[in-house]
Parts: sequence; C-alpha cells; structure tokens
Amino acid sequence: MLYRENGQLKTSYRSDQQILPISQDRYMLFALLSIVCFVIPMAASDYFLRAIGVPFLIISLAALGVNILVGYCGQISLGSGAFMAIGAYGAFGFMSRIPGMPLVVALLLGGALAMIYGIIFGLPSLRVKGLYLAVTTLAAQFFSDWLFLRVKWLTNYSTSGSVSGGPLIIGGWHIDTPAEKYVLCLAFVLFFTMIAKNLVRSAVGREWMAIRDMDVAAAVIGIRPVYAKLSAFAVSSFIIGVAGGLWAFVHLGAWEPAAFSVEISLKLLFMVIIGGLGSIMGGFLGAGFIVLLPILLSQLLPVFGSLFGLTISTATISHIETIVFGALIVWFLIVEPHGLSRLISLAKQRLRVWPFPH
Repeated sequence: MLYRENGQLKTSYRSDQQILPISQDRYMLFALLSIVCFVIPMAASDYFLRAIGVPFLIISLAALGVNILVGYCGQISLGSGAFMAIGAYGAFGFMSRIPGMPLVVALLLGGALAMIYGIIFGLPSLRVKGLYLAVTTLAAQFFSDWLFLRVKWLTNYSTSGSVSGGPLIIGGWHIDTPAEKYVLCLAFVLFFTMIAKNLVRSAVGREWMAIRDMDVAAAVIGIRPVYAKLSAFAVSSFIIGVAGGLWAFVHLGAWEPAAFSVEISLKLLFMVIIGGLGSIMGGFLGAGFIVLLPILLSQLLPVFGSLFGLTISTATISHIETIVFGALIVWFLIVEPHGLSRLISLAKQRLRVWPFPH
C-alpha cells in the first residue's frame, strides 16, 4: 500500500490541476531530477556523458517533438531528420554570418526556421492523411538532403556540405567538458518538456487529441482542423529543430547532410512507438531504449559468442541490432500498441490496489 492516493485531499482547483496530483509521483520525480541534475554530472565518467548522456538527452528532445505530432495529433511524419537538419544548418548560418550571435539564440532561431519548414510541409495534412501524409513528409526529407548538398550558400560554400559548429560559448562561459555539455542539453530538455506537458493539458492539446481520435467529429463540434494540425506541425518541428541544433553543435561538433538522413527519421518514429504514443514519458523511454540497446548488444553479444567459440564482428552486431529493433516494433504494435509508458501505467494501477487482487 505504498502507492495510494487515499487521504490526499484537494482543497483548491490549483491543487486539483497539478501535473502530478499524487504525492508519491512528485517524490519519485524529485528523486529522478536530483539524480539527473546533480549525481550524473558530478559522478559519471566523461565517456558515459559523451557517449550516452548527451545523445540520450538530445534524442529524447527530438522524440518529444515527434510524439507531439504523431502521438498527440495523429499526423504521421517521416521528415523529422529534415527538421533536425534545418535547425542545425539554420543555427550554423546565424552563427557564421552574424558576429557575436549568442549560441542559445542561434539554436532557437534555427528551431524557428524548422518550424516554418514544418508548417510548409504540413499543409498537405489538410487534404491527405495516413500513408499519403507520410509520403509527403518523406518528401521534406529528400528535399532537405538535396538542399544542403546543392545550395552552397547554406553551408557557407563548403564543397562537401560538411561544416563545423566551432566553440560553444554562452555568456562568456566556454562549454568544453562533457559534463558542461550534458548540463546545457539537460536545461533545454527540462524547459521544453515543461512546455510540452502544459501544452498537451491545455485547450490546444485537447484539440490535437480530438483531431487524432476523429477529425470529422472534431470539426463538427467546432475545432478548426487547419489550426490544430498546423499548430502541431509548428510546435513539433520547432522542438525537433532545436534538438537538431544541439545534435550538431554539442554532440557532433562537425557534420554533413548525411548526419540527418532518413534513418534518423525512422529511428525517432521507432522511439515513440516503443516508448508510447501520446505520452510525454514515452519519448524518454523510447530514446533510452534505442540509445542503450546497441551498447548493451555490443557488450553482451561478443561474450555469448566466446562461450560457443564464435567471433562476432561489428557488422554482425549492427545487423542483429536492426533485427532486434524490427522485432520489438512488431511486438509492441501487436501486444502493447501504447508502448512502455502503458506498461508503467498498468504497473501503477496495480500498485494502487496492492496487496488486494486486481
């Protein structure tokens, strides 16, 4: 009976509308934030922060943006990599052409360019949906690949399209160590997570979910599909664009258009499917799964191979990762379409009545 809300009375509308109304959830969130904000930056190794911590935070932010569009509004998108590329190259353009441009402002402006790009390619969602919309957003991916390879002005006349982000400076503070990069990414993730959580609980978020569940009925009760769909594309692409800028400047340092290929779009879609569609927590769960699983397989498969006298190459491990990802996606779609977040919700429901039978 550790997880029950009996006796937790709400005496005001403000307390009744809390994001986490149950005190146990607030304690767990406080403990988790204490770990990610203080323990990990101070205790984790540079390798952990550089190879796991920073990529996980940035990919979680991108998955959060994808989940707003796909999970909450029901608009299938395969152009997330293009939005990340627009955010990255947009921030690079502002940094390289405007002297003294602050890094944070450049990242936000890059996200604004990605938002405009997302609205343009979101216009077909007013007429088509499902597979046809997915193909339309895939066109955004192909167009961005061509754009940054052929239009040299966007890459500051780089012959190969490869550019470098340069040193990371915020208000005179040079961000050099993995711990500092981790803290920078964590600040962005916490800020946009709070915005996204409050948006999906607002009237805008309810419009998104109404469009997702049945767009015809939503239009009948007065919800404007144009506003709902395009606002979802705008918010989603803005967050993904900021994540793309962080991925380029903080994680990669130097990049080329191939860094934002269609493969990263598919991975982001897999994350929200595995983590849970229509759940803020789902993006983080899916990102953790996608980031940690390859590392786990790369460590365990050689050990299992040595037990049977086999030598497993890096290429074989990569193929096994692809097979495992595909099998897990099929399994989640069949067994639990709502992903890992749904499993956690079911566990919490059982804890509420434990030790009594469910």
